[in-house]
Amino acid sequence: MSVWDDLVGQELVVAQLSAAAGGAAGAAGGPGVADGMAHAWLFTGPPGAGRTAAARAFAAALQCSETPRGCGYCPSCHQVLQGTHADLEVVRPAGLSYGVKETRELVLRASSSPSGGRYQIVLFEDADRATEQAANALLKAIEEPPPRTVWLLCTPAPDDLLVTIRSRCRLVTLRTPPVAAVADVLVQRDGVDRETADVVARAAQGHISRARRLATDPQARARRAEVLAVPRRLTSVGPAVMAAEALVKAAEAEAKTQSEELNESETSALRQALGESAKGRMPRGTAGALKELEDRQKSRATRVKRDALDRALLDLASYYRDVLTLQLGAGSELVNAELGPELRTAAAGGRPEDTLRRLDAIMECRERLEANVNPLLAVEALTLALRTG
Repeated sequence: MSVWDDLVGQELVVAQLSAAAGGAAGAAGGPGVADGMAHAWLFTGPPGAGRTAAARAFAAALQCSETPRGCGYCPSCHQVLQGTHADLEVVRPAGLSYGVKETRELVLRASSSPSGGRYQIVLFEDADRATEQAANALLKAIEEPPPRTVWLLCTPAPDDLLVTIRSRCRLVTLRTPPVAAVADVLVQRDGVDRETADVVARAAQGHISRARRLATDPQARARRAEVLAVPRRLTSVGPAVMAAEALVKAAEAEAKTQSEELNESETSALRQALGESAKGRMPRGTAGALKELEDRQKSRATRVKRDALDRALLDLASYYRDVLTLQLGAGSELVNAELGPELRTAAAGGRPEDTLRRLDAIMECRERLEANVNPLLAVEALTLALRTG
């Protein structure tokens, strides 16, 4: 086992990062920017490609004390992968954005020297959520970094960051993992049967964590089935409005499940760290910390809900993608092969032009949601557009 094992279908990225980690370790004069080791890296790729997993694996390899770097067994690798390494700071924006005050505090912490590792590493997930002012503060830190600080930024696409930040980063581009590779991982590591693994790997379209959730959570599969049932329910205006409500509720249910899982573990860990007694009583002066965590969790819940609805829209888009594939005779593998008869009926009953308009309507709905349009209103407009084609 090595730190690279979770990077499914990313052989070129593994080669790039392992070579960089090995070069940094072998450089003369101790680790630092002067060695030729890049001090800022930008990990990009579609959802589910493993941007954060790649950045974390690289951080482990940089701190690794063994050869080859990234052994996965030494204390440094173990601590980085568990998120407990003293010289690794993982930043996960809790809300829809990451402000300048938080960024300045982060930059100050990142400027300290490593306490025991080779580098002081900052792994910034969803760096595209930084506000303009926050991005400018981050730029200043990346322009003049301490010699042993390494920034690992993760975004879906390079264009999501300021061009001045991009120009100072070494780019790492991940691709969507092949469906077969995702299915193999589910079978070999999670014990999922082959038939289920193949179905959920196609449904997740290369999103590994999404495929794992679909494989292991019957409720997640039921919610996705509810989304894919929307096209057959668009018989008139009334059912179209009801279908919109069902789609939004399915996304909210998924978001609630994810938020509750995260909130419970975070709250429990914080209460324990603050000195909760065996009877559940908290020491004086800890209410503020618990309230701050609660506020962050509420902000994150909004983001999780939006992300869940966006995934539902992408599932809906996969339905019409399959219809278009059949209409054009493209011969590509269907994402929703289990709905084959229904998809062929829909393809025979419409024109490719109509299907393209429906796909455009879904993409427009995603843009409206990004612009903070009321979710139910945006989805109602979508289902009405889907009904008329």
